[in-house]
Amino acid sequence: MPDTLPYWHVDAFASRPFTGNQAAVMPLVEWLPDAVLQAIGEENNFAETAFLVPDATGEADYELRWFTPTCEIRLCGHATLASGHVLLGQNGGDRVTFRTRKAGVLEVRRSDAGYELALPAIPTEQGEWAEAAALLGAQPQEVWLNPDRYGIYLFGSEDEVRALSPDIRGLGALGDDQFICTAPGDRTDVVSRVFVPGGGVDEDSVTGSAHAALTPFWAAKLGRDAFTAHQASARGGDVACRLAKSDGGERAWLGGQCVTVVEGRFYVSG
Repeated sequence: MPDTLPYWHVDAFASRPFTGNQAAVMPLVEWLPDAVLQAIGEENNFAETAFLVPDATGEADYELRWFTPTCEIRLCGHATLASGHVLLGQNGGDRVTFRTRKAGVLEVRRSDAGYELALPAIPTEQGEWAEAAALLGAQPQEVWLNPDRYGIYLFGSEDEVRALSPDIRGLGALGDDQFICTAPGDRTDVVSRVFVPGGGVDEDSVTGSAHAALTPFWAAKLGRDAFTAHQASARGGDVACRLAKSDGGERAWLGGQCVTVVEGRFYVSG
């Protein structure tokens, strides 16, 4: 195992430092043991640390995995956008692709506004989860669920979403679901807050994977395939969302900017 690793700290879905969502991006020559990757994720203590190795299969440019401080996750949008920002900045080009273990092949490309990230659109169906809804701090108008642990909780106004004070410990006891609270926005078309305490993130700052669920949900509600979104966390961040069809099914294209905050070396030995 090498003594040091390259390290970038990137604020994703951000036009200036100290906003958006923080991610660590760490390109590797080959995979380190999972226990080491998890220890690095815990040490970084960001919502996600993204690890990359060149993809030997030829299916994509890189293989990509994401770790929270407590576990490896299936899909992460903001750390994928941050990874694209780092790699396109280092290597040039207009697009980069990533093979993932559970989310298929993802893509980041340059755009006029910064970058666009393609994630699989996550469908939801209207349902009920009374136990979760009761823990959010206010009663949602509608609940929409996906069996892969995504839940959308619709409220009537941005003020209601901003005022939520959920029972974080209670939500965490329900599993590592994303609790996505959303409403029509005041400054943007929609607004949201996202809680994932079971996955080690009490409230996420700007959540790409949540917007992969919000994109088809709000496209249907609004009657159009593109809209603007704001995640009303303490740091906050804006996402340009559009729904598009592809050979592999519907894709949620999420647009935003990234800012590099730190670039250096991560020491893995004393």
